[in-house]
Amino acid sequence: NMGAIVRGFDVRAAAAEQIEAAGAQFLQVAFDEDGSGTGGYAKEMSPEWHAAARKMLTKQCTECDIIISTALIPNRKAPILVTKEMIALMGTGSVTVDLAAEAGGNIETTVKDEKITTKNGVVCIGYTNLPSRLPRTSSDLYANNITKFLLSIGPFTTKVKDEFVIDDKDEAVRPMLILDNGNLKWPMPKKESKVIAAGGGTTADLEAQEIIPLLPKTPWDIYKVRAMKSSMFVLLFLLIGSGLEPFLLWTFGLSLIIGYYSVFNVVPALHSPLMAVTNAISGMTAVGGFSLIGGGIIPYSTAQTLGALATTLSIINVVGGFLVTAKMLDMFRRADDPEEYPMMDLIPVCIALFGYAVSGILGTSALSPTLALLSGLCCIGGIAGLSTQSTARLGNTLGQAGVFLGLAVSLIRVDLPLIQLLQVFIYLIIGGSVGFAIANRVSPTELPQTVAAFHSLVGIAASLTAIGEFARIVHYAQDMTTSTAISLFLATWIGGITATGSMIAFGKLNGNISSAPLALKYRDPINITMAATSIGALLLFLIAKSMQFYALGFIALFFAAILSATLGLHVTASIGGGDVPVVITVLNSYSGWALCAEGFMLDSALLTIVGALIGSSGAILTHIMCVAMNRDIVHVILGGYGSVAKSPSAMSLEHGEHTEIDLDAAATMLKEAFSVVIVPGYGL
Repeated sequence: NMGAIVRGFDVRAAAAEQIEAAGAQFLQVAFDEDGSGTGGYAKEMSPEWHAAARKMLTKQCTECDIIISTALIPNRKAPILVTKEMIALMGTGSVTVDLAAEAGGNIETTVKDEKITTKNGVVCIGYTNLPSRLPRTSSDLYANNITKFLLSIGPFTTKVKDEFVIDDKDEAVRPMLILDNGNLKWPMPKKESKVIAAGGGTTADLEAQEIIPLLPKTPWDIYKVRAMKSSMFVLLFLLIGSGLEPFLLWTFGLSLIIGYYSVFNVVPALHSPLMAVTNAISGMTAVGGFSLIGGGIIPYSTAQTLGALATTLSIINVVGGFLVTAKMLDMFRRADDPEEYPMMDLIPVCIALFGYAVSGILGTSALSPTLALLSGLCCIGGIAGLSTQSTARLGNTLGQAGVFLGLAVSLIRVDLPLIQLLQVFIYLIIGGSVGFAIANRVSPTELPQTVAAFHSLVGIAASLTAIGEFARIVHYAQDMTTSTAISLFLATWIGGITATGSMIAFGKLNGNISSAPLALKYRDPINITMAATSIGALLLFLIAKSMQFYALGFIALFFAAILSATLGLHVTASIGGGDVPVVITVLNSYSGWALCAEGFMLDSALLTIVGALIGSSGAILTHIMCVAMNRDIVHVILGGYGSVAKSPSAMSLEHGEHTEIDLDAAATMLKEAFSVVIVPGYGL
């Protein structure tokens, strides 16, 4: 300071230490308020603080000869700190330099880009191009920074005096390094995060771990992976087609393609309503329940009881699912949106059913396949309609029409006696009432977990239908093909995973259980063992079928149901709460594949269409969400397979950098911002 008495003043408390370290005296305002804002800038202070600051600055203006001001607030006009009255108290020949002149200035007498002299002889400088007016000084300061940087590259990193060595591990040097002895060093490889092994460790241990950068994939790797995936799909398709009727295989393949292209056009804001509507459509598992209905006003056998339960649970899912979808879409409604008349959409549905009834009475033609196809087309339109806001409500209506037509034509085709039709209507009333009550009592923030809860009903219904169908086949001593047996087993197995996995997902989203992943030491071996045992149970089931040893078949099927339920519980519990929205889409896809397996089991083109549609669309939606959330789809589906479980001490370590903020700072940021972008998560 060349012998001058220098005083410093700043609204930020952290600046006091810096000012005093430079040899200056820090001026304190007699009012306790911290002016620290975001990004190192100050925030706007209260009127009480300004009053105290004016009193202090007025006194300083009577004592100081030079005042330099730099106070700025992001996106706001610079605050006036020194008034005309204060300038009038300064002595003749005094100088003010307002470095905030470009934003309006901190000194009331400042004129932008000019130098003026007040009546009492104070020179007020408001130049905004001071660096160009002081080129030598600016160059010296810049050169000093560059010199200090070059000198710090060697001696400070190698600890050897006067030795110049570029250190790749220097965090300041490495990102700026382009060439080193002719070798290209730019861009700097990205650091990959690494999971800490069980047993914990310190932060120093974490930093000491070597990070190996990932090499870009070569064209050979890309084509090899693509060929492997395509080959696996072809083998799977051949395996599926070996025991199916050609028309079912065609239906299955076309539905996969339609589901694939329908979901890729859905905007992210409608992903949750899409999950809800596909979940509601998957309630077509009631068709399988219809095929098991029997007895009188109540079921008589085990198979009939399982069919009754499957029907009731499916209807709960259908009614509740479509109402939840409507509530989600209502969140996008605006006050000036036109009035809607969804009841008018019942007219074409009634016309279709009336035409079907007339055709059956006259005996002119069988329209069941036609109405089943119309039902499938409406379900396709329901999913495709969720692609944009303008057609989302129509999509929900088309989905309802498709399910209504499908259930109606399926109920008519099973040709039940009047007493059993009355039994079905009782289940429809009970299921519809429960679904309506659940959907109407949930709040908007509970809608995602409600969808997860409804998923579990679909899984239970699929498993019950498959087990009931096997019981019916055994009771009537009917033949069962290998493809039917595999489909029956898969419907049971996939349904079990969907049921318990959805329950765990609901618990994590609803806060009933901890969102932290279940990190068992032998997590992966447990999952692999259960999956391998499930394959063994399938082989045992097929052996029992070929030997007509149905008692063993029941044991294998029940064991598979329990095993899959345990696997679904463990895999989903091993996934963290942040990935649960993706897990719900996976389970949504599973419910579709369970429905598809039920279609193969019952030779139902309608269930095959709807199941393949939901299964493929859910899988694609899972992929889209994993990409958007930067998640590995295989890692999520397999419950964190391949990663090492963290111990509590390892999980407590901080990875990377984070910025903490309090309520006052958040309010200041919002107040000073020109625009605010709100990015909702996939949970809602």
